[in-house]
Amino acid sequence: MFRTILVANRGEIALRVMRACRELGLRCVAVYSEADRDSPHVAYADDAYLIGPASPAESYLNIEAIIRAAKATGAEAIHPGYGFLAENTGFVRAVTAAGLVFIGPPAEAMERMGGKTAARREATAAGVPVVPGVLEPVTDAAEVRRLGKEFGYPIAIKAVGGGGGRGLRVVRSPNEVDEAFAAARREAEVAFKNGELYVEKYLDDPRHIEIQVLADRYGNAVALGERDCSVQRRHQKLIEECPSPALTPELRAEMGAAAVRLAKAVGYVSAGTLEFLYQDGRYYFLEMNTRIQVEHTVTEMVYGVDLVAAQIRIAQGERLWLKQEDLVPRGHAIECRINAEDPLHNFRPALGAIGAYHEPTGFGVRVDSGVRANYLVPSHYDSLLAKLITWGADRNEAIARMRRALAEYRIEGVTTIIPFHRAALEHPVFVAGEATVNFIPRHPELFTRTAELMPPSTTPAPVEPAPEPRRFTVEVNGRRFGVAVFGDGVSVATVQPAIRASTPRRAVTKKTMLAAPVDGVISPIQGRVVAVRVAHGQHVEAGQVLFIVEAMKMENEITAPHSGTIGEVRVDVGTTVEAGAVLATYQSTT
Repeated sequence: MFRTILVANRGEIALRVMRACRELGLRCVAVYSEADRDSPHVAYADDAYLIGPASPAESYLNIEAIIRAAKATGAEAIHPGYGFLAENTGFVRAVTAAGLVFIGPPAEAMERMGGKTAARREATAAGVPVVPGVLEPVTDAAEVRRLGKEFGYPIAIKAVGGGGGRGLRVVRSPNEVDEAFAAARREAEVAFKNGELYVEKYLDDPRHIEIQVLADRYGNAVALGERDCSVQRRHQKLIEECPSPALTPELRAEMGAAAVRLAKAVGYVSAGTLEFLYQDGRYYFLEMNTRIQVEHTVTEMVYGVDLVAAQIRIAQGERLWLKQEDLVPRGHAIECRINAEDPLHNFRPALGAIGAYHEPTGFGVRVDSGVRANYLVPSHYDSLLAKLITWGADRNEAIARMRRALAEYRIEGVTTIIPFHRAALEHPVFVAGEATVNFIPRHPELFTRTAELMPPSTTPAPVEPAPEPRRFTVEVNGRRFGVAVFGDGVSVATVQPAIRASTPRRAVTKKTMLAAPVDGVISPIQGRVVAVRVAHGQHVEAGQVLFIVEAMKMENEITAPHSGTIGEVRVDVGTTVEAGAVLATYQSTT
């Protein structure tokens, strides 16, 4: 039995796992980067360890540092959350070699199902239908062009080592292949430390439907229904619901049985999700996520099962206590991802400092959040701030409750996609349950309505300092301690690590824009330049992509504001830029 679990993640999922630990009577340990010192998950934990600089490669992807922290805190197990190292077999083996328990599937099952090409081979062997595509990684753009000719365009270039839309590019003609291949590889290497890619046929108007499974180490497995995740931007989910309005009970049972059959065939253990595309009455296996999903919440609300607690119990060696015949859906649940993005500018990341912050409450409303008031949103990680989930006795009630909750959700100082969600939840196509993965691109009127719902721009007001005594958290050799300051003196408030006071902090103001009054190409966001597609003296047209800036794990195209000849290019690949930075200037025409 475990006494202490280290959570190798950040944000809302770290808090979600820690709450499950608390309910099971377990201590929880946080790890954090230099950018996350003030993050809520650090304050909540029983113990907290600094594991490196802001860059994920030096912190949340730093296997040695995470295992050192687990050893130092006496943790017996590590929960990876989702993303980062959650599907990294090297991490699983390193955890096991250190004498610790990885809360998730064994490395062997992860290798068989976590790699997308390997999973396609396993599905084929188990008789589960798959989208036409390759069973091995592709080596170069020329091979992709050959496959495009074989399968017919459009095709999808996808990351072998991950999901969540990272490292995915849709290619509709041969002349798009080189750029898409390079971008997909670049994004996959950053997100998963694995640049391998594969190719499959891209279905033109499917629904994205996934089956939740739960399995123990004794060969028992069950399916906990499906989630419809068809509302997406950049191939990343925005709204998820359970059950899908498209499936009949018979098809739900058939897809669930196929998912369980495949999970058992590979010796899968823990929670996992098998993703399918559904079009014209047929379903095709897409990939398996060998971890807990962001959207696991809607399944929990409908089936009444705490999936994170189930992961922990299974990792401790418990036999699966659920029977398939007992798992019956009750009501309907919807999740809206609350991202720090600007929906009116292609969902580009919207960095800043949160001022006032108020979460909706009430019957059937749940918020899984990783932020608070007066919190600076880091630029180094993805844009997810929180998840808003509503439950209703039926789909119409869940939609009505979500509309009410979205209207009550208040986040000042940072642009979010809450107005977009409000527009989507009232759109007749969504209300009718007919949304496919093309819901957003097919309905530009969504953004007209979103603009009407956008709140006025606000700047967080400074927060007054707390009265005496002042309480702080200090960091000594990467470990956190609480102290209290009385006047000019200092006394230790507690020697228990990571017990943090809830002293309000002054709001962090936005950085001064760096753009000088020059005729140039301006970066609207803070981030890292990953591609430069222009040179001195080059003539460019308005709207031409000149730079790609990565922020919050998304690549953002920076285009020419007007036609002209480029004078000076001020950045290189790898340069970190602030919002408002001049990336290039135009030559004067006078």
